[in-house]
Amino acid sequence: MTAVAVRTLLALVGGVLFLDGAVLIVLGHFNLGTMLPVALGALFLAIVVRWASLTRWRHHDRRRQQWWRAGWWGLAAWMLSVGVFWVFFLRGAGVSPPEAPPVQAIVVLGAGIQNGQPRPALAARLDTAAALARLQPEALIAVCGGQVWGTTDTEAEVMARYLQERHGIAPESLVLEKDSTSTELNLALSRPLLEARGVAATVPLALVTSDFHLPRALRIAQRHGFTHMVPVAAPTPLATRYNAWLREYFATLSSWVLNEG
Repeated sequence: MTAVAVRTLLALVGGVLFLDGAVLIVLGHFNLGTMLPVALGALFLAIVVRWASLTRWRHHDRRRQQWWRAGWWGLAAWMLSVGVFWVFFLRGAGVSPPEAPPVQAIVVLGAGIQNGQPRPALAARLDTAAALARLQPEALIAVCGGQVWGTTDTEAEVMARYLQERHGIAPESLVLEKDSTSTELNLALSRPLLEARGVAATVPLALVTSDFHLPRALRIAQRHGFTHMVPVAAPTPLATRYNAWLREYFATLSSWVLNEG
């Protein structure tokens, strides 16, 4: 591949990555899954702009040539690992509401709110939970999420309101866990609330979260004593899908390194 072709490819890829992450950050999606594409995109564009200087720099010393090649091979290996993770760890996780066996409760994990409304990913989780509740109307629904910076309502309150107004879920069917700030706490704090309503952690329960989030969430649930969790997958909105998958890659890697399940 010629130098011109490499620069053109880097400019195209860098521009797409930078715009993808930047647009989502402007829309309020500020996380590793959006910041990393911006950083990579900016790096690629900087390489394009400084191509002549970098060419002189790396040709000046053999070791620099080796570091240059090693950097690109390392990037390629990392991208391959991301692809393997997406294909073999995330795809096909969970079942749809009609496929779920009978459960006593439905646990819906939080995913962020904005202006008093669920973000698209959270709305998809709530819509999925509502579809399951229509099929199993006796099941309780536990909505999980605490106070979000800059808001007056907790995430659980916004979720409960959405389910009542959009799907007609009765208030008495809802269990609100309003103190958590992470998946870990979603599950740890919802367990005693469900037990107070007569639903033990050892009975069949549905875990509703985004499809990409299910494998890690299930491991966390098992660690907190939920022994019969049925994974029910909510679709991830296309606009944020690959950024969410990228964030989950690092979250899963972190959980493995820290031996968190």
